[in-house]
Amino acid sequence: KTTVLIADDHGIIVQGLRLYLQRDGIDVLGVAKTGRQTIELVQALKPDVVLLDIRMPDMDGLQALSAIKDNGFKTAVIILTGFVRIEYLTRAITLGAAGFLSKDVDPERIPHAIRVVSSGDSIIDREVLQEAIREFYFVTGSEQPEPASTIQPLTKQELRVLKFIGEGLNNESIAQMLSVSRNTIKAHVSSILSKLGLSNRTQAAIWAVRRGLVD
Repeated sequence: KTTVLIADDHGIIVQGLRLYLQRDGIDVLGVAKTGRQTIELVQALKPDVVLLDIRMPDMDGLQALSAIKDNGFKTAVIILTGFVRIEYLTRAITLGAAGFLSKDVDPERIPHAIRVVSSGDSIIDREVLQEAIREFYFVTGSEQPEPASTIQPLTKQELRVLKFIGEGLNNESIAQMLSVSRNTIKAHVSSILSKLGLSNRTQAAIWAVRRGLVD
């Protein structure tokens, strides 16, 4: 049974999450209301997954995420926030978050996201990714996709995988679309990041959109 720690200081949100998760067979081990308490409860309870808000008292969610990863805890972290900004998304993924969801997401999708990251995969909500890309275009002033000339080093299969990353699909979904194993997709993603000189799949998604791979 998958276990979860909810880290959020908004009581109504916590109550709603508890209801959806427990109804879906996910065991909620506890609730943290501050960043520091999140770290303490991760150490004490060792949940499979933490649903972590960004705006929290005494230490924000990104600082808590950094501490969780620095301490070597194996708990997977999903950022669940009402503040969808590209710098938050990029920093969260760089720090080791396995997922990034908006609080506007359909609650029915949260249990699925938890199971995805607890199995070792990652997930970024498609709407979050699209919003981040729109913000990227606004900040950079870029409107047109860049030339695709630098795509040449990628194989045809890697291009297919990159397109799906740009559409916000996780490895499990891409594997199903291409009828291959999830480990094969992980290998493709690693190869794509290496060839393009990128650090994470968020950068890869933005790269795919800027090169016109995603409609």
